[in-house]
Amino acid sequence: MYADSLAILLTQDNSLHQRRRRLTQAELDSIPWLHLLAAEARERAAFDLCIAEAAPGEFVCRVGRPATYWFGVVDGLLKMSTDNAEGQTMTFTGVPPGGWFGEGTALKREVYRYNIQPLRKSLVAGLHVDTFHWLLDHSIGFNRFVMNQLNERLGQFIAAREIDRMTNPDIRVARSLASLFNPVLYPGVGEVLRITQQELGYLVGLSRQRVNEALTNLAAQGSIRVEYGGLRILDLNALRSQVFGRAQGAQAEL
Repeated sequence: MYADSLAILLTQDNSLHQRRRRLTQAELDSIPWLHLLAAEARERAAFDLCIAEAAPGEFVCRVGRPATYWFGVVDGLLKMSTDNAEGQTMTFTGVPPGGWFGEGTALKREVYRYNIQPLRKSLVAGLHVDTFHWLLDHSIGFNRFVMNQLNERLGQFIAAREIDRMTNPDIRVARSLASLFNPVLYPGVGEVLRITQQELGYLVGLSRQRVNEALTNLAAQGSIRVEYGGLRILDLNALRSQVFGRAQGAQAEL
């Protein structure tokens, strides 16, 4: 069973690059940094960009592999994680639509220190690392975007360390949701995040049942509204800063 599963993953991993295609105009329009470039740089980047559909569990990035592309999510939801020496998985963050990631690894041309895998079928775009560095050398707008990314990413991982030490599940869910609604890192999310309770549980490290309780409490206190297939944020500042108590109410359903 394990060998069969591993063979499937390896086959997917090898074929992701083979399944790449050019982006449609609508997909190009959804990339947040492309409109910051001057005409020559924008044309070069658009020509180099490619996109592929990644299946759940398929490796977009894998620990120890060299960085050949800088990646972004056009549609879907990815998770960034790593496995410790005991084989336990530690999830760092989720990457929703509009999010680009791995700029630090691409900058240093290092191998990945984390895995990136879709939690559901996702469209993932890639810019070749050589073009990434060409843009750094020739585009002020691109440099500013990458610097903002790095700054926000630092704050995100500091917050993630804080979340890991929290024992209140409601606050863990609230802070994790707030990180997924970061308008700088994930401009494609908007006010509604398409996510299931199981997917949120994978990102937060809680069971689906406990996530359901937390969402019910957050909804009762007016911070979110649970809608069919997703969550609408009503008070982002509350998710980022408030200490939530327990509230009674009907269970939330995504």
